[in-house]
Parts: sequence; structure tokens; C-alpha cells
Amino acid sequence: QVHLAESGGGLVQAGGSLRLSCAASGRTFSTFDIGWFRQAPGKEREFVAAISWSSGFTYYADPMKGRFTISGDNAKNTVYLQMNSLKSEDTAVYYCAAASSGSYLYMEREYDYWGQGTQVTVSS
Repeated sequence: QVHLAESGGGLVQAGGSLRLSCAASGRTFSTFDIGWFRQAPGKEREFVAAISWSSGFTYYADPMKGRFTISGDNAKNTVYLQMNSLKSEDTAVYYCAAASSGSYLYMEREYDYWGQGTQVTVSS
């Protein structure tokens, strides 16, 4: 069992930055692949980014490439999502999720555990 807790959300102006954290308790992150998803009001939840501990690869949705960076700290059992050049359309609740074994990390069904989410609001 893994418990995930997101933090770092808040209100930021367009063009600003935020760093989200996803802290895990229970099993260590190194046994999971970790993804970030987001859900804007009235929209479906969508993939943001993922990191695979086994391969070291990182994956990003196209709108996030060059602006968002996912990284992890095994010692702290924490994964981060650095978000730069934020836009109003980035406003959403951001969720982290853990997949014990996943081939398609951009798909929600690959993930076994989810956090409660953290709100990010970008003002224009």
C-alpha cells in the first residue's frame, strides 16, 4: 500500500512558476513509476508527465514540453513537478499517481494509487 500526498499548489500569475511535490509513504518510490495528471473544471483528467525509475526515462504531454520538469529524490521518497512559464490554461487540480508496473504511463488505468490533488490557479 502506498499513500501519496501532493503539495505546493497555489495561486500564481501567468508566466510564473510553481514546484509541486508528491511525497509517498509506505513502499518506496523506486518500486513505482510516478505520473502527474491534472483536471481542469468541466474537463476530463489529463496526463501531464511521468517518470520511470526502472528506465530513468521521463515523459511529457506535448503542451508541457519545455515548460514542466519531473524529477525525483529517492532519499526523500518524493517526486517533483517544476512548472515554469505557467499559463491560465494550466489552472487545474494536479494529482500524482503511482504505477507498480505500467507500459503506457500516459494512461490513468496504469496507475494503482492516487493522491488527493493540489489546486493550481494561474491568473492572467
